[in-house]
Amino acid sequence: MSTTETPDVPSASSASRPSGWLPALAAATTVLLWASAFVAIRHVGAHLSPGALSLGRLLVGSVVLGVVMLARPSRRPAPSMWPRLVVCGVLWFGVYNVALNAAERRVDAGTAAMVVNVGPILIALLAGAFLGERFPAALLLGSAVAFAGVVVIGVATSSGSGADTAGVVLCLVAAVAYAVGVVAQKPLLARLPALQVTWLACVIGTVACLPFGPELVREAAAARPSTLGWVVFLGAFPTAIAFTTWAYALSRTSAGRMGARTYLVPPVAILLGWLLLGEAPASLAFAGGALTLVGVALARRGTTKRARQAGVAVSTGSVSSADSAAVSSPYDRR
Repeated sequence: MSTTETPDVPSASSASRPSGWLPALAAATTVLLWASAFVAIRHVGAHLSPGALSLGRLLVGSVVLGVVMLARPSRRPAPSMWPRLVVCGVLWFGVYNVALNAAERRVDAGTAAMVVNVGPILIALLAGAFLGERFPAALLLGSAVAFAGVVVIGVATSSGSGADTAGVVLCLVAAVAYAVGVVAQKPLLARLPALQVTWLACVIGTVACLPFGPELVREAAAARPSTLGWVVFLGAFPTAIAFTTWAYALSRTSAGRMGARTYLVPPVAILLGWLLLGEAPASLAFAGGALTLVGVALARRGTTKRARQAGVAVSTGSVSSADSAAVSSPYDRR
């Protein structure tokens, strides 16, 4: 795996850009696989402790991504990139997973969905504060509608037994770790490939979870083969593949709008639970899912319209060089 030093400034924009449907397909893959993770965690969580499950999942993800990286050229991150990589790896891959696994032992899925999905709102706010992203009306309206849909899903799927305070706090910790991790990751994708950023962050998250190593060894030795198979699934698919497709899509849109798409995870998770586990959702959950879809569509509408206008401006030469650089993807400026 060859490496070259990456300068701390992006290079010139490449002439070619990927097909417009590829980022959408990557985002859809992420949503589907992250939704499937809730089904897997619901099963494995009864057999493995939160820290052990997180470490096992990240170990598998690091190995899978590492094998793929061996066949690809990579770039040596500049020294100034490492703080962001550490923040992304420790918070999003480490703290988020441990906190969410622990939270789902204390609160029902509906409550967890409502609290954790504060994350996309935090992403939009942090991206505006630290990345200079604007808050267009379509994004704000769409996020509000999508979050309302998640709340409806939460009410419909809540067990009604009351929320555990510690569980809610853990959900909030997961949401904050997720939001900060995404905002730290976004600038890295302007200088490093999505696959490499994901691999490095996953390895850092694995190292952060190493204190759970003795638990993992002890619990894995007593676990059934099917439980270990679910851990491999979580590491290979919702971690290695989904985090890479997320980074790929994030490199080609704003953090706020990419975060809004994750509102689709709860309704998809409910659908998968219905199909795979026979967990029939309440009728109100369908209404919440529909409301979430409307919200995400609203959030994306402004982006799609501006992207078309920008594409026309670039093709006709009626856009300045600075605007052209803004239109191109940060990932293309490698």
